[in-house]
Amino acid sequence: MKKPRLAWAITGSGHYIEECLAFLLTLEDVDLYLSQAGEEVLKMYGIGLDDIRAKMPVYRDKTASSPPVGHFYKGYYHTFVMAPATSNTVAKCVLGIADNLVTNLYSQAGKCRVPSIVYPCDIAPEMETTAPGGKVMVYPRKIDLHSTEQLRSFEYTHVVDSVDALVAAVTARLNGLA
Repeated sequence: MKKPRLAWAITGSGHYIEECLAFLLTLEDVDLYLSQAGEEVLKMYGIGLDDIRAKMPVYRDKTASSPPVGHFYKGYYHTFVMAPATSNTVAKCVLGIADNLVTNLYSQAGKCRVPSIVYPCDIAPEMETTAPGGKVMVYPRKIDLHSTEQLRSFEYTHVVDSVDALVAAVTARLNGLA
C-alpha cells in the first residue's frame, strides 16, 4: 500500500468555501469527495472541477452504497476533513445517519478510528458568512448550534470554528504524521 492519504469532503455549504478550497489545493496526497449539494455550490461560486481534478482525484456522490468508503478499512486514509459542512450534514453525523457519500465517509472514518476534522457552517448565534454575491450575516438556529456542540464531543472528531483553525488543525495533523 502507498502512503496513507487525506480524504476531504465538501458539502453544500458556501461558508468560506473559496478559502477552504484555496488551502485544500496547497496540500499533497489528498482525495476530494463532493456531495451532490457540494458540487452544486462549487458551480454557484464559479469554481470548476477541471483545475481541482488536475491536482487530485475527485469523487462525486453518484452511487447508493458509496463504495469509496471502503478505503478506510484498507488504511488508505490517515485523516478525514469535512470543510465546509452544512448544518444538515452535521445533524446527520450527530444522529449516526450515513445515507450519502459524505455522511458515510464520516461514519466509516469513526468506525476505523481515523481522526476527522470538521468545519461546520453554523458555529455562532450571529455570524458573517460568504454567499456568491459577497459577505452576508446569518443567524443559525438553536438546533443547528446544538448539533455543532454535540459533534464536538464525538470521539476522533475535532470541530474547528474558522478557516484559520482549520488550517492549523490540518497542518498539526500532517506534521504529527511526518
